Amino acid sequence: MPKELTPAVAYLRTSSAANVGADKDSDKRQRAAITAYAKRAGFTVVGEYYDAAVSGADPIDKRPGFVEMLQRLATNGAKTIIVESPDRFARDLTVQLTGHDKLKDLGIEIIPATAPDYFTEDTPTARLVRQVLGAISEFEKASAVAKLAAARKRKREQFGKCEGRKSHSEKRPEVVTLARNLRRKRPKGGQLSLRAVSKELAAHGYLNERGKPYAAKSVASMLA
Repeated sequence: MPKELTPAVAYLRTSSAANVGADKDSDKRQRAAITAYAKRAGFTVVGEYYDAAVSGADPIDKRPGFVEMLQRLATNGAKTIIVESPDRFARDLTVQLTGHDKLKDLGIEIIPATAPDYFTEDTPTARLVRQVLGAISEFEKASAVAKLAAARKRKREQFGKCEGRKSHSEKRPEVVTLARNLRRKRPKGGQLSLRAVSKELAAHGYLNERGKPYAAKSVASMLA
């Protein structure tokens, strides 16, 4: 008789929205690692839960996907969570340790595919290793965040801007140039009104993203 497989659920997490989407491979890589481990270790994956763009420093009870997973675990018979690696469960050391203790109290086992014994070994050495590795992961994350913040600051100092929505002059500089020229072309001196400039832009074929004449507020931002 074939050995009966043990039910388990898969948990995936990505910290940044930039790593979420059909053209990204973070969830695919995590899923492949979890599936491969489950097959080797005799588990059958009965559900998958994914927290996209959720920080590894967020407590587990503040993550929508994780909370839904815990609710399902109470009814689907599974008592094992498989993640790609320990930091997919949590990067913050405190969250990692307190989260693991909470799961343990609920009778739930969490297994990282890349280090299956990471949370299950309960020796003094294993506990020390978990703490050290968790601290290193937390330090690496904090260092990366600090480097990105410093890079953004340098870019702002150099270019005046490095993030947020692009301005009209960045997206459609020809429209801004025409708007400014039209503003100055009112007969007998003075300036065209913002609505008049919008009307002239439309007559030249320049419309907003919705295919309508620019609002007066948009014209004002072009002229600023």
